[in-house]
Amino acid sequence: MYKIQRYLFILILLGTYSAFAQQPTVTKGKSRASSTNQPSRSASKLQSGPMVGYSDMREVMLWAQTKEPAKVQIRYHEVGKTAPVYLTHEVQTTRQAAFTAHLLADQVEPGKTYEYDVLIGGQKVSLPYPTQFQTQSLWQWRTDPPTFRFGVGSCTYVNEPDTDRPGKPYGGGYEIFTALAAQKPDFMLWTGDNTYTRETDWNSRTGVLRRYTHTRSLPEMQPLLASTHNYATWDDHDYGPNDADRSYWLKPVTLEAFKLFWANPNFIFPEGCAGTFFWNDCQFFLLDDRTFRAPNEMPDGPEKAYFGDKQIQWLLDAMTFSQAPFKFIVTGGQIINPTKAFENYSIYGTERERLLKAIADAKIPGVLFITGDRHHSILHKLDRPGTYPIYDLTISPLTSSVAQPRADELKQPTYVDGTLVTERNFGLLSVSGPLKDRVLTIKIFDQKGTERWSRDIRANELK
Repeated sequence: MYKIQRYLFILILLGTYSAFAQQPTVTKGKSRASSTNQPSRSASKLQSGPMVGYSDMREVMLWAQTKEPAKVQIRYHEVGKTAPVYLTHEVQTTRQAAFTAHLLADQVEPGKTYEYDVLIGGQKVSLPYPTQFQTQSLWQWRTDPPTFRFGVGSCTYVNEPDTDRPGKPYGGGYEIFTALAAQKPDFMLWTGDNTYTRETDWNSRTGVLRRYTHTRSLPEMQPLLASTHNYATWDDHDYGPNDADRSYWLKPVTLEAFKLFWANPNFIFPEGCAGTFFWNDCQFFLLDDRTFRAPNEMPDGPEKAYFGDKQIQWLLDAMTFSQAPFKFIVTGGQIINPTKAFENYSIYGTERERLLKAIADAKIPGVLFITGDRHHSILHKLDRPGTYPIYDLTISPLTSSVAQPRADELKQPTYVDGTLVTERNFGLLSVSGPLKDRVLTIKIFDQKGTERWSRDIRANELK
């Protein structure tokens, strides 16, 4: 009898270990132990998030990731009121979906702010930071559009010694997310390289989902995600290997991962991450610079695609239709910088010239580019005869290592003097003023939240 009991006990232990070992999760904060708060029982089941996704007048998408299969739900109510209290639908997280949950808050009113709780298995998750979301205002035909502010950043590398390249850590300065959250932007634009897949990752679905999980679990990131709406596009490192193009063999898998871990409102094409959204009177076009892209080394010419014909045609149609005073084109790589270096659009010169000419020929006002990738921040301005100048604001990096531009880049006529920042940084952009005279204010901050430079651009200058 004793031997049977002992044998059963060993089987139970082995079963418990096996169930634990099969979970493809990453312990929250594995890369850095930065929180001393003791989690509640329900909090211990939360892998990353909650994250606030897109916002509209009648619905808001929220997101969370658990460590194991669990039932997740969001409970919310308007700030300053204890009732009524609403619940999203309940989502059962699964291993197949990396234990992620998209939770739709659809009992909301325009122009309101809501507090929310995450429920796992019906139990509230106790978190040491605020959890709020907002709906967009119904201002049309009633008032001038409200002022709004949004953060911008690219290149988020989170160290993991076991898979990093030997030598000096490539990532760091994670306190930048604390500085960013302190600015209380309405939303955050993640403009590419939002995670960095490694050699262990980009050849398998398991590796890709593990890398997305590892980055999203960074403790310093959580307060920003929890109360700031988030929109994203990708660049090479969250799409695939370094400099990956349309030939990347696992791009359906990384697109699946992108959709699992972000909460954008729409996807224009089934094979890519391009989309669009509005915030008040402004429209944002999230372009995909990888899915349709020809190899960098291909000789330039009509066949060398960057965004590709289908995506460019959609963009031109959408901007022609748009009445937004500012039309922000958001993509991974630099567009206006004429230097034919690295992965700038200039090495795809035929398509670049065609796109810029089409924007001019269609007389589309208010176009600006927001880009990343280059591991420094800089503003380029292209003066165009007979029409308004086009700006390209590059903001990079958040937590990756910094890089200097080439010397000849600072001699280009497009470079706006005094806008180069070669340290970890983020942008805070605001749009203010009456409907007929909107003003974009650009501010760049370092990782500790110190302002580095500021510029104003009026919508009336972009006509």
